[in-house]
Amino acid sequence: MTDRVTATPAAIDLIRRLRQMHGPVMFHQSGGCCDGSAPMCFRRDEFKVGEHDVFLGQIDGAPFYIGAAQFEYWAHTQLIIDVVPGRGASFSLEIPEGVRFLTRSRVFSDDEVSALDRQGPPPTGPSASL
Repeated sequence: MTDRVTATPAAIDLIRRLRQMHGPVMFHQSGGCCDGSAPMCFRRDEFKVGEHDVFLGQIDGAPFYIGAAQFEYWAHTQLIIDVVPGRGASFSLEIPEGVRFLTRSRVFSDDEVSALDRQGPPPTGPSASL
């Protein structure tokens, strides 16, 4: 199975720390200006997933959604969630830690594209990660 989203060891370590502090977490990448195109981490009970949000998978047990328009832009790439020093201008849970999540990417190979085509389109909406 080809993962549409994955994370670096540093990002997984931060997700685990955030989970210890805040409980279950999830990610959403919406697009837009400023930090809107950055992956944002929220407590699961503090973010309402929209019907058109695309579920890409989980990173260390944290559901990862992306806005439909962003998915169209990123559909040919695997998203690799990383963490870097610095403070983003968002409401994401990692901001007080002096770091921010960052999306890196790599283009899927032809074989991976074929495998994803066989899997069908990713699910959308709030119940997609259940």
